[in-house]
Amino acid sequence: MTAAAPPVLPAARPVLPTLLAVAHGTRDADGVASAEALVAQVRLLRPDLRVERCFLGLVSPSLPEALARLTGEVVLVPLLLGAGYHVRVDIPEALAAAAHVRARVARALGPDALLADALADRLADAGWRTGDGPVVLAAAGSSDPGANADAAATASLLHDRLPGGHAVVPAYLCAAGPTPAEAVAALRAEGHSRVAVAPYLLSPGLFARRAARSGADLTSAPLGTHDALARLVTLRYDEARGLVPSSRPRIG
Repeated sequence: MTAAAPPVLPAARPVLPTLLAVAHGTRDADGVASAEALVAQVRLLRPDLRVERCFLGLVSPSLPEALARLTGEVVLVPLLLGAGYHVRVDIPEALAAAAHVRARVARALGPDALLADALADRLADAGWRTGDGPVVLAAAGSSDPGANADAAATASLLHDRLPGGHAVVPAYLCAAGPTPAEAVAALRAEGHSRVAVAPYLLSPGLFARRAARSGADLTSAPLGTHDALARLVTLRYDEARGLVPSSRPRIG
């Protein structure tokens, strides 16, 4: 009697690199909750991935703590809007001390057309309409000129995205100028009767409250959990793995 052939087992699915979302960290509970909610959205978008999160400061788990818990391949996606000191120095230093993982670092979230879409939606949600005048893009600001240049590039993308051809002026909440209040005052001095401020910030917190006190007629909400952000996080993961070409926009 011929023995039955052994059953053919399905091939094991390859284990994909872990997506480690690296947020800035804040003492503001709403800011932490916003970061957690964004990571939850990413998990819903990509159920095929293990998605973890950590913080660069003030909140646990820290980046070294998160790396210590992981093995194998990891793609770090900075939940940061520009490629400043954290991306250039802090993250590479943490990785140098975590030789047990094989890690790649995705580029920062901005600049990107998806962020311009989200900023435009936040302005519309706050009541901004075509004809309402210029917009001040209130970025966090950095001592790193490259990070500030990323914010200026986003201002250009937002200008292209908004109807009406209104000026979008980059401003900085710390470490660089002009401040949003200075930018608003300068636009009023030019004769603009209505000026809006669009916080170029991921989460509520100190900087968002400071942006709201800039003297504008209208201030939109931070980007928060806009759907475009979660899509952008997964795009940065796929870019780092070489699955899609870089979406870095050409400005000018």
